[in-house]
Amino acid sequence: MPKEVSLTTPLRREDVADLLVGDIVHLNGMIFTARDMAHIRIMEYLRDGKQLVEDFDGAAVFHAGPAVRKVEGEWEVIVIGPTTSMRLEPYSEMLLGKLGVKAMIGKGGMGEGTREALRKHCGVYLLSPPGCAVVQSKAVSRVLRVNWLDLGIPEAVWVLEVKDFGPLIVAMDHQGSSLFKEVKERAQSRISGILKEM
Repeated sequence: MPKEVSLTTPLRREDVADLLVGDIVHLNGMIFTARDMAHIRIMEYLRDGKQLVEDFDGAAVFHAGPAVRKVEGEWEVIVIGPTTSMRLEPYSEMLLGKLGVKAMIGKGGMGEGTREALRKHCGVYLLSPPGCAVVQSKAVSRVLRVNWLDLGIPEAVWVLEVKDFGPLIVAMDHQGSSLFKEVKERAQSRISGILKEM
């Protein structure tokens, strides 16, 4: 039976080890946003031996580019929704293995490379349900800081303080289970059954 949990970042191995596909997660603490350009820059920094601007150990990284505005000199998140995570598949091993990220948050499926990296490094992929962008923006208490604004507002790495950020669905867990794989297998099985009856 799926469970609903509230976790605080940085995430520990035991936090992640207790999560299974179908569980509902709400996050508290600090999360990072990172889209395509941020992942590329992180990869370049690691390749060149340069110091990263943030410590991602135990982090939750949201595949998102928030819409923001400045109010009295402070950044404020207006809305924040996920981008398609499959584009970031090539970077999963880097995030989980080299940086120590424990949770990736996004939309849509991710592939075998991510599934293996999650299993190998005890991480989870959390699905941000469609239509929750406004709700999730209300869970952002404040913008702590922003890095790499030269990449543009959506592509910068935003560091956000969140409270009860969710609901997020565990779509891939550390045991190698994948919601997407299970749904695909069930669909294929039903299609085969229908074809046999024809």
